[in-house]
Amino acid sequence: MSNEFPLRKIIHVDMDAFYASVEQLDNPDLRQKPVAVGGNELRGVVSAASYEARKFGVRSAMSGVLAKKKCPDLIFVKPRFDRYKEISKQIRSIFYDYTDLVEPLSLDEAYLDVTVNKKGNPSATLIAKEIRDRILQETGLNASAGISINKFIAKVASDINKPNGQKTVNPEEVQTFLEELEIRKFYGVGKVTAEKMYGLGIFTGKDLKGKSLAFLEEHFGKSGSYYFHVVRGIHNSPVKPHRIPKSVGAERTFNENLSSEIFMLERLEHIASELEKRLQKSKIAGKTVTLKIKYSDFTLNTRSKTLPYFISDKKLILETAKELLYQDKLQNSVRLLGISLANLNTEKKEPTKEDKESVSVQLKFEF
Repeated sequence: MSNEFPLRKIIHVDMDAFYASVEQLDNPDLRQKPVAVGGNELRGVVSAASYEARKFGVRSAMSGVLAKKKCPDLIFVKPRFDRYKEISKQIRSIFYDYTDLVEPLSLDEAYLDVTVNKKGNPSATLIAKEIRDRILQETGLNASAGISINKFIAKVASDINKPNGQKTVNPEEVQTFLEELEIRKFYGVGKVTAEKMYGLGIFTGKDLKGKSLAFLEEHFGKSGSYYFHVVRGIHNSPVKPHRIPKSVGAERTFNENLSSEIFMLERLEHIASELEKRLQKSKIAGKTVTLKIKYSDFTLNTRSKTLPYFISDKKLILETAKELLYQDKLQNSVRLLGISLANLNTEKKEPTKEDKESVSVQLKFEF
């Protein structure tokens, strides 16, 4: 392991089946039972599945119809995002007792940089254990964690001993860990990319490491450089406490498919109102409006328009969304509509290499 790049002590904390676990926590009748949050047996999409449901192959983003086929006893529960946000806030307050360098990825997971921490504890492993114990004591929920020298490895490691476990990859273990890792377990390698890699004879980290940068860029474009570096344990992205959103959106899935544009315009007005509220709450405006259309056969279509000025007003958002709706003929009846705003006034230029703070740490340091 070279010491040419900063070695940090990074923890990735990931709640176990968060939404489903909250539902089981609040409703004892659901405990030890297969639970799906979101969707139902007729339509909709599963947002989260309990571990009891996962044993049957039920997964998030799966249609409710398929989930019910896989698990006939599946219990569908409506999501309660206010409750999830409430508990997420409790969990984050625990993180801040240890470090201010907290980068939330979603309500149920976050990166923590504990290289220097408020407890003065040199062991990231012990900090992760203490955080998980506190989450359980204070919320009644289980969390898993990954601990290593950068965000990529910590994220991968947090999956290794799930649920309710943790995995530390020490600096001297990084190369072996990555070489032995199945390619589909690399963060950033999805199902389609994994299949492509299999076709190129890449099944493990060791296989990936054997490919040149030129080869990977030829087959995977810009992602090739990412794969080339992460398999060597190089991922210099720091934990960013204030993650700036690249887009803000709102969408709705309908109980019945819509085939009339008149009904769609009515729904778009509600969606534009919701988006306006979110933008005003965050004091954000943007230039690029994107209309998202999901058809009854689940095919997805997006249409975008970039304006010469920033907008956050419902009227202007809706006007642009209407224009995009009429831009092309609809291919089928519609099950979901969404509007998002990108090219935001919050976007900043990437810092130069000189701007990035380096953390100088010896290779052999306690984890």
